[in-house]
Amino acid sequence: MSKAGLMSSPICLVENVNGSLCVCKDAVEFLSRINEPVVVVSVVGLYRTGKSYLMNRLAGQQSGFALGNTIESKTKGIWMWCVPHPKKEGHTLVLLDTEGLGDVAKGDSKNDSWIFCLAVLLSSTLVYNSRGTIDNSAVEKLHYVVELTEQIKIRSTEAAADEEEEEDCKFVQFFPSFTWVVRDFTLELEINGKRVTEDDYLEFALQLKKGINKKVSDYNLPRQCIRNYFPSPRKCFVFPSPASPQNMKCLESLQEQDLVPDFLQVTGRFCDHIFHNSVVKTIKGGHRVTGKLLGHLVEIYVDTIKSGKVPCLENAVVALANLENKTAVQEALKTYQTGMEKVKNKFPVGVDDISSEHQKFSSLAIAEFMKCSFKDEKGEYINKLREGIDMHYAGLLEENEMASERKCKDLLKNLFSDMNKRLQDGVYSQSGGYNLYKRDRDAIVEQYRREPNKGVSAEAVLNEFLNERGPEANSILHMDTKLTENDRKIEEEQERNALLKQQLKEEEEKRIENERKMQTEKERQEDQIRQMQEKFNQELQQQQQEMDRAIESKMMEREEMIKKDMKEKADLLNEEITNLKKEKESSGGFMKEYLMPLIGAAAEILPTFLNYKVMMKGLKNVK
Repeated sequence: MSKAGLMSSPICLVENVNGSLCVCKDAVEFLSRINEPVVVVSVVGLYRTGKSYLMNRLAGQQSGFALGNTIESKTKGIWMWCVPHPKKEGHTLVLLDTEGLGDVAKGDSKNDSWIFCLAVLLSSTLVYNSRGTIDNSAVEKLHYVVELTEQIKIRSTEAAADEEEEEDCKFVQFFPSFTWVVRDFTLELEINGKRVTEDDYLEFALQLKKGINKKVSDYNLPRQCIRNYFPSPRKCFVFPSPASPQNMKCLESLQEQDLVPDFLQVTGRFCDHIFHNSVVKTIKGGHRVTGKLLGHLVEIYVDTIKSGKVPCLENAVVALANLENKTAVQEALKTYQTGMEKVKNKFPVGVDDISSEHQKFSSLAIAEFMKCSFKDEKGEYINKLREGIDMHYAGLLEENEMASERKCKDLLKNLFSDMNKRLQDGVYSQSGGYNLYKRDRDAIVEQYRREPNKGVSAEAVLNEFLNERGPEANSILHMDTKLTENDRKIEEEQERNALLKQQLKEEEEKRIENERKMQTEKERQEDQIRQMQEKFNQELQQQQQEMDRAIESKMMEREEMIKKDMKEKADLLNEEITNLKKEKESSGGFMKEYLMPLIGAAAEILPTFLNYKVMMKGLKNVK
């Protein structure tokens, strides 16, 4: 992120006023200027549990996010702080601090659910912050996770009950990594008298109980949801109290030497974990999110929530793709048009010059489009770009032809000016005038041919010019008393042959021009197909990496269930793993289904493009 784009302090991203969520336009405007990938870390948790202090440390600052020292929750809505990623060059770290959950002053628990839901939808790492211990009460307070299936859908189609169940187990593909932070932890990290790691402590707290009665089901439900939705390995950090109770009131102003050393040590480990292990935010399909895309994503989700509908990952991707692909077409077309301005300033130019520049900037434009676009599965936007380039090129071809015509006509007019004066003076009207006329005319034609940079219409203009002067030559021929009737017939035949020869030169000029255009379009088409294939491979790889992460997470969960002798749950996970593997294998075939028709469509463009005169007529009619 450039220094000009640095954010000196947090700004509100989603405002929460009287139970209604609203996107802050200034924040979205700021995000729109970030074109590099973003790593998004959200912190959620009960109000007054010290979430904001951790976010300030991640930002490398002592203060920034508001730290309240009273029981009133300080963070309303979702606040955002964008900083250059400290470990990943060319990436931006986006920190989202959510208002405290369970704030009695708000009175609307539904709002808590949507804040939690947004944190899950927007982040690549979700940090849950709590106090004390991870006991049953702490897990139950994370009941928002149970409600996620009612608040987030993966697909846009209305699914049957069994499909909803299948969708439920797919959340792990798209949800953020999960880190549980326990503040003011005073216990020993021991289980059954044995020393354990923080991660072991978390997994022990998330263990499922055997049994099928209501009490066991209620106990297992939030734990099962965390296991189902958030990919393994999940992380845990336990923090001792940072300072004495009296110093807690001024935590922002305390120097490091005033804080408990163990607290600083855990803070350092927590920050290192987030910096090194939090990945770039992606959307369904594995496409990497930039700041600009994140801004659009916030608007899409908040607008959906405000309309009373349930946010859908698939719909969000389609909406994002449409926005991004429209922009990609505009930017790519601008790349082509700007590049072609250089050659336009040199008009008239030969067919090789304009064709090679067209091929070069067309390739650059498609590369620009491929870089920014995604999920253009029907080829709608690549075709719009192609049409835009073709229309612009057709206009340039016409302009170049007209520039060539003007230059050639002016050149002939200047070259023939002395001869026209002699014609008016009657030089060619006397005996022997025809041979003198023919000698002067042929000398001027040779001089015309020697002139460089006449463009694509040199022979066509000359042919038209000589045909226009045909009656003039014929008149001088018949006025020349020096010639016999037989001489006149021979000269007439030579005139006809000369004009026919010139017509053939014009046709050869057009044939060479069309062949060059054909070759250019063929090479251009091959380049487009190559770039489309590369894009296809990239999107397929992203999709399969997304599935690999889900498979790996499910396998870790299955091993855990096997260890705990929970065969039924292990078998269920095994089935989910098998289905994910099948889906991964078939994903390549699905993408080929839409890629091959696009390549076929690109091939059909080739012969039709050469009828660019038709397009030019269309342009003239529009004008």
